[in-house]
Amino acid sequence: MQHLRGWIELYGLAFVFLNVLAAQAGLPVPAIPTLVIAGALMVPGEHAFATLAAVVTVASLCADLGWYYAGHRFGRRVLRALCRISLSPDSCVRHTESIYARFGPPALLFAKFLPGFAAVATAMSGALATPIAQFILFDGLGALLWGSVAILAGILFHDAVAQILVRLNELGQLGLLLIVVALGLFVAAKWWQRYQFSRDLRMARISVEELQQLLTGAAPPVILDVRNPDGLDERGRIPGAITVSDASLAEHLDTLPLRGEVVVYCACPNEASAARLAKLLMRRGYSRVRPLAGGIDAWLDAGYAVEH
Repeated sequence: MQHLRGWIELYGLAFVFLNVLAAQAGLPVPAIPTLVIAGALMVPGEHAFATLAAVVTVASLCADLGWYYAGHRFGRRVLRALCRISLSPDSCVRHTESIYARFGPPALLFAKFLPGFAAVATAMSGALATPIAQFILFDGLGALLWGSVAILAGILFHDAVAQILVRLNELGQLGLLLIVVALGLFVAAKWWQRYQFSRDLRMARISVEELQQLLTGAAPPVILDVRNPDGLDERGRIPGAITVSDASLAEHLDTLPLRGEVVVYCACPNEASAARLAKLLMRRGYSRVRPLAGGIDAWLDAGYAVEH
């Protein structure tokens, strides 16, 4: 923290700009501590609040426009890549779609306050061809709001921030060690969470080729589409698929064959939502339930038909 304070005092707004730009670009560097300390160190008349907030807004917009154009250029491939490195690959796109479907571009106003939502929301804006003027308006206002809250926190609690900096400076190497240990424990906890998540999803899959053969056979399987029914995925569904949400699952259970083939698919990396529903059905007595490997993306890549 003391080094961070020194960098802010030495390089001023340039350091704040680069820190926020790197954080919003997806690098594992925190921006909130910088903004809080910058707010606490703000000298009236030297770096006005408006100037600091403007720097934060411009830096955020620069990074977010990169995600926007990546989403516009590469579509859902960018979303899948983001979710593969996310700590919550199941909810990454699914929850973002739900929020974006409900609020539209104004969701960008509060995107930066939701962990894991900002980068996916900006890339999704591009993938959904949100008009660039709307994107800049709402994303810029969201960045301004996010940065202003952190800066105001530093201003309001500048005495407490100063005391923390003094205490860490007194602790010296021990203070640095405590910060490193805390960061290490946080990373380890997140790694363990992801490991358990991946372990829970290990089960047999069905390939798109196998599913296509079953659909043309004498006893086609029941197919459940567990993508967010209120989401923004307009790519169609596998012919005959039943759209099932967490809320509507109970009403479909009586229609599913206990001994027949049931295939579950989604649009998330690792077929996370599909695998979870498949395990739930197996616990309820359904003996032949498998997630579709690759989900709807693999089905479309193979060139098989969809219905709308």
